[in-house]
Amino acid sequence: MIKVLSSAWALLLGMMLLQVGNGMQGTLLGVRGEIEGFSTLEISLVMSGYFVGFLFGSRMAPEMIRRVGHVRVFAALGSMISAVMLLYPSLTDPWIWGAGRILIGFCFSGVYVTAESWLNNAASNENRGKALSLYMIVQMIGIVSAQGLMVVADPGGFILFIIPSVLISISFAPILLSISPTPAFDTTKPMSLREIMTISPLGCVGMFLLGGIFSAQFGMAAVYGARAGLSVGQISMFVSAFYIGALLVQYPLGWLSDRMDRRMLIMISAAVMSIGSLFGMVLGGWFPALLVSAFVVGGLSNPLYSLLIAYTCDFLEHEDMAAASGGMVFINGLGAVAGPVITGWMMGVIGPHGFFLFIGGLGAAMALYAGYRMTQRSAPSVEDTDSFATVMPSSSPMAVSYAQEYAIDVAQEDAEEAESSDNVN
Repeated sequence: MIKVLSSAWALLLGMMLLQVGNGMQGTLLGVRGEIEGFSTLEISLVMSGYFVGFLFGSRMAPEMIRRVGHVRVFAALGSMISAVMLLYPSLTDPWIWGAGRILIGFCFSGVYVTAESWLNNAASNENRGKALSLYMIVQMIGIVSAQGLMVVADPGGFILFIIPSVLISISFAPILLSISPTPAFDTTKPMSLREIMTISPLGCVGMFLLGGIFSAQFGMAAVYGARAGLSVGQISMFVSAFYIGALLVQYPLGWLSDRMDRRMLIMISAAVMSIGSLFGMVLGGWFPALLVSAFVVGGLSNPLYSLLIAYTCDFLEHEDMAAASGGMVFINGLGAVAGPVITGWMMGVIGPHGFFLFIGGLGAAMALYAGYRMTQRSAPSVEDTDSFATVMPSSSPMAVSYAQEYAIDVAQEDAEEAESSDNVN
């Protein structure tokens, strides 16, 4: 762990500051949109813009890096993110905000691709798993910390927009000043969606549904809080609960994933997530119930992302896993684009609790489909499955690919050790 920190501290620090800015602007726009009198549908379209930009950015960023290099892409995209943050309070129009969110989503996607390829280059086979885990942890810490900054100023003013802009500008300094070698960049062409669907129907359907769930909680949680009449401090705690749950539940769920039928774990996790959403919908008037509901939903939806990728890879040869992972990220992105829009429409029709109804409905659908798929084919034996690789739903295809490659290396090393032990005996 110390070795990882010594070699990649600047990158990890920079990414944490970036996540503070990203997490803060997502919550802030939901609260400020309410202050400006935007309709629920208008705010939902603004929030959806981030995922539209992210989807295109994940496809275009690798080509940009190949053409002009990591440093130029990193600096250019970071500058645009910082600039858009300052434009939000000056141009309070939903269409302009929507365009800004598309641009910011595109830029963050490119930044993630660049940073994650740098991180992979800085790590060795021995510490790559620790590096990826630290990367995920600092991102979660950044998002949770962002919610604490929401209470330092009035969301109706300019200060809360200036803070993330400054943090994002500062975040690039340690990275660009400390990282000298730029890694060789290569990417794998994703497998076709038809091929992935044939290999793992549950993986594809689950990832699409999960995209809607994650984008709803990332983009619309603050909107729900504002519509439900929560204070800014309560909204910050509510949003934080999603990510605290994700941070604490990810590893226990991953441990279980390597020791049981993953379809059963997917079904149980999705069902409990749906029940947690119902809990928030029914008892939403009691703030502690909202925190429990957010903890459960966030704690299960984020690990489900890694779990669905791991399950799909159980039916693939090692050399095909990186290509399939890229396709799975794209499927998740398609679901993410629709999530905030449908959530906003439901909140406009039935009120704020449409937020929980949407998440609960998708969770129930995933649980039912997982149960159905368990009747269609037998599960691979636990001994034949690959290791669970921890990644976040906000990760780029590069991080997913690197995490999967690391899991493959671990599985191969374990197999070689087992074979050597058998030979000695």
